[in-house]
Amino acid sequence: MKTTADLPPLNALRSFEATARLMTLAAAAEELNVTPSAISHQIRSLEDVLGVPLFHRVNRRLILTREGQVLLPGLSDAFRRMVAAVSALESNKHQGVLTVSTLETLAMHWFMPRLPSFQSTHPEIEVRISTTTRVVDFEHDDIDLAIRHGRGVWPGLSSDFLFALETIPVCSPTLATTGAPLDDPADLSQHILLHTDARPDEWPDWLASAGQPGLTPLRSLIFEKTNFALAAAMKGIGVAIADRHIVAEDIDTGRLIAPFPHALNRDTGYYLVYPANWADHPKIRMFREWLLSVAQDD
Repeated sequence: MKTTADLPPLNALRSFEATARLMTLAAAAEELNVTPSAISHQIRSLEDVLGVPLFHRVNRRLILTREGQVLLPGLSDAFRRMVAAVSALESNKHQGVLTVSTLETLAMHWFMPRLPSFQSTHPEIEVRISTTTRVVDFEHDDIDLAIRHGRGVWPGLSSDFLFALETIPVCSPTLATTGAPLDDPADLSQHILLHTDARPDEWPDWLASAGQPGLTPLRSLIFEKTNFALAAAMKGIGVAIADRHIVAEDIDTGRLIAPFPHALNRDTGYYLVYPANWADHPKIRMFREWLLSVAQDD
């Protein structure tokens, strides 16, 4: 049984199939973007390899031999299947699954509330969200893009700036109105401060920038994730600190308030990160354009 290694050259097979289907060298040459003499040469080389004539040449007309008639249907079907396979691949670039890796708090409070606008515009793309704090390995993980916090430099990767980190204290409206006063940052000494294990410097840095370095709170509670600290703040347990973009919707809906106007502008931000050679992939390009537009609107 013959294998693909035993087949004649593909160019020769393509030249024969186009000529046999169109029945002129000129038409086949135009379709394949080569010269008629190149088509003729490929057909002769194919006849030499197969050891049989494929055309009768009668009065400058081409007529398929019996062998040519046997070969043509199978080749035409094979080339149609190849075209269909490539078309399916091109179509798949616009459809299918797009996996985005991001941080849990950012996903819940910023990304997911905005995602429906992308899904309504591109219903053919299924977005999957993977939440992790570890560094993504694009070569081995099933991840297309990542939203990460940093300074925008990741070796071997492209990054698009989304927004800068701006930290602000937040609490429940109930705590602000029924608890100890929260008129000035110094009033935080009468409150429980809610910290996040992964970002131990957020409160000290904000307090120092607000003119209260070394302030001692009533008590401190430390949570593993910002999500938990924000949930505790909504319950009125204490005052949390988080990025303004992450808590914007909670403030808009009244679940949280920002008791002080002062915000600490950090020298880091959130970025969309991906391998540079993936930038032109249609799914990635569409998602990237949408996300940058959303971040700019914010």
